[in-house]
Amino acid sequence: MAQATNRALDTTEGRLAALVIAVATVLWLAVQWFGKAAGLPPRFAFLADFAAIAAYLFALAQVWRIWRRRSGSPRN
Repeated sequence: MAQATNRALDTTEGRLAALVIAVATVLWLAVQWFGKAAGLPPRFAFLADFAAIAAYLFALAQVWRIWRRRSGSPRN
């Protein structure tokens, strides 16, 4: 029963990590494009860069948790 719960949790967290990566990348690209088109100062590009990095770090933490949880359980 616990393995099924862990597998469901791994799936949910994996999907969340994938969604965060995809959305962060698309938003980062959009902000970069819009900032250049609108002639915004570079500080807004750096703000978008830091927000994307934060999102990637969150996704990395999610994947790390999945990996640690799976490495502690026997594989079938």
